[in-house]
Amino acid sequence: MSRFSRARTLAVAAGCVLLGLTAGCGGTAGATTNATTVTVYTADGLADWYTPTFAAFTKKTGIKVQIVEDGSGVVESRVEKEAHNPQADLLITLPPFIQKAAKAGVVTDLSTVDGVSAVPAADRDPKGLWTSVVNNYLCFVYNPKYLAKPTGWNDLLSPKLAGKLQYSTPGQAGDGTAVLVLASHQLGGTPAALQYLKKLQTNNKGPSASTGKLQPLVTKGELYVANGDVQMDLALIANEKAGLDLWFPRNSTGKPETLALPYAAGLVTKAPHGDAGKQLLSYLLSKDAQSTVAKTAFGVPVLTGLPADPALGKLQTTMDGVQIYHPDWNAVLASLDQDVAAYNTATGQA
Repeated sequence: MSRFSRARTLAVAAGCVLLGLTAGCGGTAGATTNATTVTVYTADGLADWYTPTFAAFTKKTGIKVQIVEDGSGVVESRVEKEAHNPQADLLITLPPFIQKAAKAGVVTDLSTVDGVSAVPAADRDPKGLWTSVVNNYLCFVYNPKYLAKPTGWNDLLSPKLAGKLQYSTPGQAGDGTAVLVLASHQLGGTPAALQYLKKLQTNNKGPSASTGKLQPLVTKGELYVANGDVQMDLALIANEKAGLDLWFPRNSTGKPETLALPYAAGLVTKAPHGDAGKQLLSYLLSKDAQSTVAKTAFGVPVLTGLPADPALGKLQTTMDGVQIYHPDWNAVLASLDQDVAAYNTATGQA
């Protein structure tokens, strides 16, 4: 399945990919009483890692893996809706939605999961309710055939980009929400970011619930610039020879900067197969699994001290000199509804 169809969105329509057994989508997900099955609700984008990793887990343990894959907000919302009758065992999603799950009480304590303590403290919840499993970062992409490499937000206001620029919508796409967060950080707060994004509407082709759908438009020259993320876009360039390149907006000190946007996992509260979920999460955090993240999916492993990997070297080269901003995602979550409403009003998308 193309990564273009795995864009992280908050679209209502849900997708389902099943590994290791045959079952339907919708309400049947995780409904099996087979104790040798574990069900994962996950933000899309990691299928290239999941496929061999889950196969190896099944071979090792005999536990099959069923995966329901959709946008970061969709899968979290689904876990909340099913709280009185949990269908998933493990939730993997992006911030601020993993924080939302923790606040809602639909993910539970990880202290009994082997491997969590090996994850750096900065990459896991201080209350022990979630842990990052793959690190990733926001980026922007451009087509070098049609556009010189942008360096900052003001470059995107150029009249030559009218109708040739698009970014996924904050509040609908996880990467789009990250655009608003980074703009707020670099431009002096949310009000300043909203004023900027209001100006940017002159060039914006229109709202998009999908980040991944923008990448092929950049490759074809229908767009010159769009938002993306490092893991997805390096994989596109390597696997599909996509005609695009990455860039990061420069901050007030003139340094390129991005924000951390990890895939994070939590055990679902009162999961139907909680022990199997623990085993799977422990495996995802093992050296065996973490050592394949870069070469299979161009993600950044959360464990340190792994063997040298050429694919990881490519990632490190891409991120060389780029400053990493780690938002307070709990603070982002606290004002998210208000900020999205203000964004919609400012850009005329209310």
